[in-house]
Amino acid sequence: MFRIFDKIQSDEVYIIAEMSANHGGSLENALEIVRQTAKAGADCLKIQTYTADSMTINCDNDYFLIEGSLWDGYKLYDLYTDAGTPYEWQARIKEECEACGMDFLSTPFDAAAVDFLEDIGVEAYKIASFELVDIPLIEYTASKGKPMIISCGMGSLEEIQDAVDACHRMGNDKIVLLKCCSEYPANWEDMHLGNIPDMRERFGVHVGLSDHSAGSLGAVVGVALGACVVEKHVKLENVESADSQFSMSMQEFAQMVSDVHSAKKIAKGPVYELTEGEKVSLAFRRSIFAVKDIEPGEPFTKENVRIIRPSDGLAPKYFKELLGQTSKREILRGEPILAEDLKG
Repeated sequence: MFRIFDKIQSDEVYIIAEMSANHGGSLENALEIVRQTAKAGADCLKIQTYTADSMTINCDNDYFLIEGSLWDGYKLYDLYTDAGTPYEWQARIKEECEACGMDFLSTPFDAAAVDFLEDIGVEAYKIASFELVDIPLIEYTASKGKPMIISCGMGSLEEIQDAVDACHRMGNDKIVLLKCCSEYPANWEDMHLGNIPDMRERFGVHVGLSDHSAGSLGAVVGVALGACVVEKHVKLENVESADSQFSMSMQEFAQMVSDVHSAKKIAKGPVYELTEGEKVSLAFRRSIFAVKDIEPGEPFTKENVRIIRPSDGLAPKYFKELLGQTSKREILRGEPILAEDLKG
């Protein structure tokens, strides 16, 4: 059973490790990524299900050449040929995820990929940011009735709403949107994670973060702002791929998992009840004490009473009311002023 909604309903963060192209063309690398991400604390391992032909056409004209990004100079068809995860590996990767106690997730890029994933028994689907506008694909994927995790990089409000509506038309309300900045790597000033609570309110669904920024900070801020899912690219050391430059090492990923869980604890609220530790600390609050011996009938003055620590005396808010009144009893220096010492 895919556990994303169980984790969300338990007010926990669901963490997805994105393999993408970081297998580097080796099934053994892919399986090692599964094992290491499970050890690092991921809830889910995600891959992508496509062929170069399902993504584009093999064409050399300028429309199909990449300029000015991490993949500058690549032809689209060649990039997807190099970066894809072979279909014949995917059931084996899913099996390894299950053996390691992790969920398995994939991003399909056409209807044939959805059919393939159905055949191997996937329990949820991820829609990539670049496919946010592919409403026919979203409709077909959502029609399978399984959780839909949709990245919203580059998405306008209208485009995000179109994707949500497409799921609803198929009778599928199991939607999680991921705030995403589709830059590789993403600059912090471009991430706009303040959108997370706004998206949750606008679209009425759970909202997480697909994080392409460096380090753990983006994920920590996202969780503090209410992200219930964090997706992050991971890699093995010394394995180069089309995605390795903006991916986390396993050591970094494990630290991010720890940081995210800590951020979730830190961000809890609103809660105004005292913690057990705070109850102990109450003893060191200020209160009103005698700082000189006070005789019966002697007035309380700024010279013989003060607001000091500890908290055994009358609350400081009564100090002005106390001044000028006369003591009904003998009070020695270092003894607390009590409620019965205050008239009225």
